[in-house]
Amino acid sequence: MILTCIRETSSLHSAFTRSLLGVFEEDATAISNYMNQLYQAMHRIYDAQNELSAATHLTSKLLKEYEKQRFPLGGDDEVMTSTLQQFSKVIDELSSCHAVLSTQLADAMMFPITQFKERDLKEILTLKEVFQIASNDHDAAINRYSRLSKKRENDKMKYEVTEDVYTSRKKQHQTMMHYFCALNTLQYKKKIALLEPLLGYMQAQISFFKMGSENLSEQLEEFLANIGTSVQNVRREMDSDVETMQQTIEDLEIASDPLYVPDPDPTKFPVNRNLTRKAGYLNARNKTGLVSSTWDRQFYFTQGGNLMSQARGDVAGGLAMDIDNCSVMAVDCEDRRYCFQITSFDGKKSSILQAESKKDHEEWICTINNISKQIYLSENPEETAARVNQSALEAVTPSPSFQQRHESLRPAGQSRPPTARTSSSGSIGSESMNLAALSIDSLVAPDTPIQFDIISPVCEDQPGQAKASGQGGKRTNPFGESGGNTKSETEGITNFPLPYVVLYATHQENKRLFGFVLRTSGGRSESNLSSVCYIFESNNEGEKICDAVGLAKQIALHAELDRRASEKQKEIERVKEKQQKELSKQKQIEKDLEEQSRLIAASSRPNQANTEGQFIVLSSSQSEESDLGEEGKKKESEA
Repeated sequence: MILTCIRETSSLHSAFTRSLLGVFEEDATAISNYMNQLYQAMHRIYDAQNELSAATHLTSKLLKEYEKQRFPLGGDDEVMTSTLQQFSKVIDELSSCHAVLSTQLADAMMFPITQFKERDLKEILTLKEVFQIASNDHDAAINRYSRLSKKRENDKMKYEVTEDVYTSRKKQHQTMMHYFCALNTLQYKKKIALLEPLLGYMQAQISFFKMGSENLSEQLEEFLANIGTSVQNVRREMDSDVETMQQTIEDLEIASDPLYVPDPDPTKFPVNRNLTRKAGYLNARNKTGLVSSTWDRQFYFTQGGNLMSQARGDVAGGLAMDIDNCSVMAVDCEDRRYCFQITSFDGKKSSILQAESKKDHEEWICTINNISKQIYLSENPEETAARVNQSALEAVTPSPSFQQRHESLRPAGQSRPPTARTSSSGSIGSESMNLAALSIDSLVAPDTPIQFDIISPVCEDQPGQAKASGQGGKRTNPFGESGGNTKSETEGITNFPLPYVVLYATHQENKRLFGFVLRTSGGRSESNLSSVCYIFESNNEGEKICDAVGLAKQIALHAELDRRASEKQKEIERVKEKQQKELSKQKQIEKDLEEQSRLIAASSRPNQANTEGQFIVLSSSQSEESDLGEEGKKKESEA
């Protein structure tokens, strides 16, 4: 169907022409809407192809940089690196093909449809607006021409109106002819605008696939087949490992079910007292005020002679405390269980930590105690710790022959303690004859208090018990009930030399009971040392007495250190005085030698002068030695 250009002016505004023009305009609008949608779809193809080309190029670049990566868990895999390098080359070639395809799509697909959208459709829209303006001007000119007066004719006005109608009608006719021509041509252009982009798209795709088929040679197909086989083998190994790990997890869940309890039964999980390394979570107490404190949970582990702590999220641990030669003991906290305290060797730093269970509590104390003895420096730390702890456990075993054995081990010159106190005495001694060869640190097992052999109060008044022990039926207080001492009470007082006291502690339940461990010489040989334990009962708290003993030992230690420092200073002064005397003596000898040299030189000068009255020239050293040389010069010059 073709919109015919109207030749007669009377037919310009006919109903048929206007109706036919409306159909063409409606068709042009539909074509414009459809082509806009098609343009957006093709532009998406073009954008996607550009993105695919860029992504392929980036993938190839990343594969090339694989050999530069340093993975924390991966080593240098040369096979993987070479394989990815080969993949990178192939993908780089495909990226080049995608770039060529993007260029072809831009030229053969996007250019024709863009031209139709921006030029042809826009021309139709512009002509439609111009034609509408020309039609409106023509209608206005006809209205003015129709309103010319019949009675009052004005030639000038008539001429102007007639000229206006002529001009507007001519302009409308010319615009109409161009508009109708563009509408008729649109029917052909829309076919071209549909077919050319599709043709360019298909040709670009065919060219792309041809380039791809040339790059994918038989050698590459063999390479891809080998890679596929390798991937399948890796997948099978992974499935096998996953199945093994799943089975291991199930077995561990069954075997570890009792360990999920925070405080396991110690009978089922015995405490290992021979550890020299341990790690786990502990709660550390931090004071926030005079009486308030907070507990922080951190991961602690031992490293040599150090206790390390590591907060959650940290990559490494930091030093918490030096535990060489430290002291560790269980402490009672009001708000927490299983607490223990670590004190450094100099006593300047201490920490209170809380374990999760009783087993961990005892193992931490034993481990730190073993480390403090520097057992970890031996060749076989666990075997050494087991041997030391076994000896210590034997040392704390109660002995029925306590009284008889320790009678021979008392220090010489000391009186026998009152017999009334033997009923409350115990021992840390061992029945082994090699006890003297062990150090006092090895005798004290971790978290092992002094053992007290205490007679039950119910049995104190039984006559059989009194006769068996050789004592009275009533146990007496060795310190007296009234505070005053009689002569008979003071005669049995035992003296303990303060340097011999190496350990003192109170009973955990009865604080009135306290004990001393003495390091004494056994028998006549001073080198044969042994340890003896004495138990006492006091009216007051035993801790105060132990604190007093500790204070006395510190005072004695400082006094001994001061005495040694004073003696050392005196020795240094004596050495300096002796050196000063030797230096003075040496200077006196040198002075005497110089005096003798000058005398010898003075006595030999008259023989050295000649008969003609010539002078004897003295050396500079001789002229500077003494005034006697100067006088000799004067005499010779006068001669």
